[in-house]
Amino acid sequence: MKKLFPLAVLTMGGVLGSIFVGDFVTLDSLRDNYANLLSYRQDHLVLVAVSFLFVYFVIVSFSLPGAAVASMVGGFLFGLGLGTLLNVTAATLGAVTIFMAVRFGFGASLAARIDQSDGVVARLFRGLRTHEISMLLILRLVPIVPFFLANIAPAIVGVRTINFAWTTLVGILPGGLVYTWVGVGLGEILENGGDPDFSIIWSPNVLGPLLGLAALTALPVLLKKGSSDEV
Repeated sequence: MKKLFPLAVLTMGGVLGSIFVGDFVTLDSLRDNYANLLSYRQDHLVLVAVSFLFVYFVIVSFSLPGAAVASMVGGFLFGLGLGTLLNVTAATLGAVTIFMAVRFGFGASLAARIDQSDGVVARLFRGLRTHEISMLLILRLVPIVPFFLANIAPAIVGVRTINFAWTTLVGILPGGLVYTWVGVGLGEILENGGDPDFSIIWSPNVLGPLLGLAALTALPVLLKKGSSDEV
């Protein structure tokens, strides 16, 4: 029970947060309150930055809806440089929190059982650990993989915590930069009475470079596998 307690807290917090908080972290809420946010940031920059870091961390840790909106808020509140730093830091800390909760709860024992077995799943998991750095980076760079799933699966597979942490930080940086950059332009859009549009995130000009980075990350794994097959 002690081992499952952190995971239970995150799960319960995620359910309650989705019910009671999900409607507040939206583009409509941002549009209605952006002037007040900018004014308060101008008078209390450090407090707003620390509060934003904590709120974003909570959103990721409890897998609450609104992480993309929070990234954009970081962009228009703090600019590209500081905004990206805060976004990536909070998301990484939140991801490591989920990873550690799953690992502490049942991930370690499950990974040990998989190691002792000899089925297809066991061979697949051992293969993932063999190329864990490349696979972790691919999980982060490919935007079609849900963020919470990319936090849970490595804990079950049994990857090393330090590798999970730094690949998360590096892997989410390109996407975090894109969302933050979009957020930088939100002020002008909102000031002119326009509505923010998420469709730009899924445009070829944005997805293309991210998928290219994922392909480059996967290339060493494919080349190594091809060499092994030839031998």
